[in-house]
Amino acid sequence: MQAKQKILDLLKKDGLAVKGLDNLFYFISKTYSINIEEVKQDFNKLLNNGYIYEERKGKFIAIPSKDYVRGTFIGNAKGFGFCKIDNSEEEDIFIPANMTNNAIDGDKVIVKILSKNQESAEGKVVKIYKEIVLVSGVVEKIGGNYFLVPDNNHIPFKIKIIKGKSLFEENDRVVVKLVRGNIFSGTVNEILGKNDDVKACELSIIRDYQLYEVFSDDVLKEARKIPQTITDEQKRGRLDLTDKIIFTIDGEDAKDLDDAVSIEKTEDGYILGVHIADVGEYVKYDSALDEEAYNRGTSVYFPTSVLPMLPKELSNGICSLNENVERLTLSCIMKIDNNGNVKSHEIKESFIKSVARLNYTNVYKVLCGEKADEKTEKVSSQLILMNELSQIIENKEKEEGCLDFEIGEVQFVFDENGMAVDFEKRERNDAHKLIENFMILANKTVAKDFCDKDIPFVYRVHEAPRKEKVINVLEYLKGLNYKTPSLPEIITPGYYQELIKLSTNSDITETINKVILRSMQKARYSNQCLGHFGLALKYYCHFTSPIRRYPDLTIHRIIKESLHKKITGQRVDELETFTFEAGEQSSLTEKNAEKCERDVDDLWKAYLMKDKIGEEFEGIITSVTNFGVFVELKNTVEGLIKIEDLPDDGFLLFEKQLKLKGQKMCFSVGDKVIVKLTSANIYTRKIDFSFVKFSNI
Repeated sequence: MQAKQKILDLLKKDGLAVKGLDNLFYFISKTYSINIEEVKQDFNKLLNNGYIYEERKGKFIAIPSKDYVRGTFIGNAKGFGFCKIDNSEEEDIFIPANMTNNAIDGDKVIVKILSKNQESAEGKVVKIYKEIVLVSGVVEKIGGNYFLVPDNNHIPFKIKIIKGKSLFEENDRVVVKLVRGNIFSGTVNEILGKNDDVKACELSIIRDYQLYEVFSDDVLKEARKIPQTITDEQKRGRLDLTDKIIFTIDGEDAKDLDDAVSIEKTEDGYILGVHIADVGEYVKYDSALDEEAYNRGTSVYFPTSVLPMLPKELSNGICSLNENVERLTLSCIMKIDNNGNVKSHEIKESFIKSVARLNYTNVYKVLCGEKADEKTEKVSSQLILMNELSQIIENKEKEEGCLDFEIGEVQFVFDENGMAVDFEKRERNDAHKLIENFMILANKTVAKDFCDKDIPFVYRVHEAPRKEKVINVLEYLKGLNYKTPSLPEIITPGYYQELIKLSTNSDITETINKVILRSMQKARYSNQCLGHFGLALKYYCHFTSPIRRYPDLTIHRIIKESLHKKITGQRVDELETFTFEAGEQSSLTEKNAEKCERDVDDLWKAYLMKDKIGEEFEGIITSVTNFGVFVELKNTVEGLIKIEDLPDDGFLLFEKQLKLKGQKMCFSVGDKVIVKLTSANIYTRKIDFSFVKFSNI
């Protein structure tokens, strides 16, 4: 690991020309006293992951640098494409059809920028450093040959299937392993089911995002060697918290319980303990488990299943804080005054024994003064105290500018056979907020601790919105007759809080919140502490979910090294490189997981709506485009009214005002309408409406 930063430092300015790589390896090895085999290994990793590019024979440059960027290729049915620059808010780079270098949608590429102005950039793909290997779709027979019709409509061609041992049939949904050449072909890697089977459709989406539930034999072998009980040797030197009243609060179906809480009342405030599974004790640097966790980056959650970041032996076993068993933890213990200020804290390696595995439903009953189950009642006094502190913390956060968007998430209801039968907005009550507030406080406390120590770390960063985006929001709000505050020189969370408050308790609060949310930058991971705009925090990280997020696991191991005073000299440089890579990779895998989760949710929504064709619904316009308007129903379903189906003609799109104006009618984001469901397609996951009338709901 230590050679990586040295290599990148050498290449960052103007690149490096060498006669033979062995000379470069020898130079780095001798100059920095690093084993030459490690230099070779790290160099090849950087090359294979797109951080280094051989610009011409023997001339290597670091990426990004000069006119080169790395990113994801976004295909188009017409043959051209775009490059989405990794972890950047910059506009996508246009790639003409003759400059794609045969890249297909999803490939990881290095692009040379050929021209650029304020509005657009054009480039060419010079290298595909990570190819899409698996493509899902439906088998079609043409003559005596079989072809895959990709589900991904950004792949503009059919893929010839090379016959093998798989007994597939026409109209089967399958996954094909690509063989690249002048013509793309492939062999069937997996048969998912029939074309019209909704669960096969779900698997097809998951595979298109290159996600799998199975782990390699090497990873499973390593996981199965880990004992499922903790030893006296592991306890030695740790803080013993087994005599404390500590418990977990999660959803009723959760199996990976990675956070537990405890509380005590003091004369001048509270002692809050946030105890997190010590996954770093089991997943060591450069192990098979670590490499797998790095590649996956996150657990991915679907209505019917979870694709875990770590095998169940860890995620549901020794790393899960199950009740009445001892578990290793990292504890952030905070002394908090009556105003919600953390006056002091300590971060310790510890071990706990959870007294109860609680769920949000029963905890909320206690908080409402209702009767709950026996084990929740036993800790009711602690829960009441926690809720008291939670509300103090929440009020303090709001005073400091923390943004709380009222946006509903979908929750599916399934029968005993695992089929979706209904869906609704997910409930978020005081029990959920309690855990959220405690986790945020722990994340903030840990981030400040390590930023102050100037130790390489992975932070959760959320930068301020760009001014042009804020101006668009103001124009939209003015179009709704809201009197908006003047635009300040520096955009602050407090200013955004003022915008959110304008529509509080309105019928279109959620819609306005979505417009405001879209104007903000995406949160990401970085080894620089850049603050979190949405939470109005100067310091923030993700510390509380190491079972399901790689950044949390990364900083857990750094915390443990720091506690044992192992971060000195050369190790600082190594961690600087590693935290940068971990932040970049985790941001990419998070985006991939979120997109996949959304697509799967849309599939199940379409599946449940297809029996309601012809029915009328109340909804709100959430977006306007030059091809129609999008309407969201109360159950979170969103569909399109195509422009040709609107009862008017001669439409003009006023993009900044979020209006679509016809000769007689005007459709604006936030308008309430009655629509009729005309189509619900599980293959495209698209839902279409027809306009009935404006509504006065």
